[in-house]
Amino acid sequence: MGSLSRFHKIALISLGAVGGGLAYYQINSGKNEKKYGAYNSWTTNFTPSVKWDKNWDQEPESIVRPKRSDEPEEENKYNEKLEKARSKAVRHLFLIRHGQYNVQGETDKERTLTDLGRIQADLTGQRLASLDIKWDLLVKSTMTRAQETAAIIAKHLDKDIEVKDCQLLEEGAPIPPEPPVGHWRPEPRQFFQDSARIEAAFRRYFHRAPPEQTKDTYTLLVCHANVIRFFVCKALQFPPEGWLRISLNHASITWISIMPNGNVVLRSLSDTGHMEPKYITSR
Repeated sequence: MGSLSRFHKIALISLGAVGGGLAYYQINSGKNEKKYGAYNSWTTNFTPSVKWDKNWDQEPESIVRPKRSDEPEEENKYNEKLEKARSKAVRHLFLIRHGQYNVQGETDKERTLTDLGRIQADLTGQRLASLDIKWDLLVKSTMTRAQETAAIIAKHLDKDIEVKDCQLLEEGAPIPPEPPVGHWRPEPRQFFQDSARIEAAFRRYFHRAPPEQTKDTYTLLVCHANVIRFFVCKALQFPPEGWLRISLNHASITWISIMPNGNVVLRSLSDTGHMEPKYITSR
């Protein structure tokens, strides 16, 4: 009987401890639920730090006049206008950096491609031709090194491709980089002058296909490293001041696709896989 009494005592003490613990949890769990919440992984109950701005290039809902009422007839008219304003095709943009050039040149005309830069441009032209794509437009910066690169590339493309010059695509200082770098510090006025121009270039070429476009289009933009890096950050809605964290090889291919719903896909960045290592440079 003595041992049984000890058993009863142990059981009662254990039940009391468990009951007290449960009572304490019920009282305090509401207060500390957020503070001590534990999740299995970052994907559980995850909230994006920055949400995608789907109206970055004026989506149809922002350009079609709103409904005047909720009447069925008005609703039908609104939906018809909305459908007509929707993009139906993909815009593919291929951003090509110029080849290696003479950095010792004092003027733009003296900053011509080096022999290696011409080889790089030729190899990139061959690569673009091998993709078996029907190119719709070739746009080139008006700076000498971009003009020469585009001319070499064009030799490998269809003769009927439309070719345009664009001063907006010239090299420049798009926005003060973060973090800053010691070897490159343009005057504040240069950022002021160049940023508006490069922003205007982005708005000219980066947008959804117009509603009347029914087939995917492929555009080549032959320009410069700073411009391309800024475009990539802007298109992906990354902080634009991070553009200098990206490195681009000479005559490299960066491919961005703008989908009909406004989503943007980076398919390749600074691709020079078509070159042997001895031909690859970035400075």
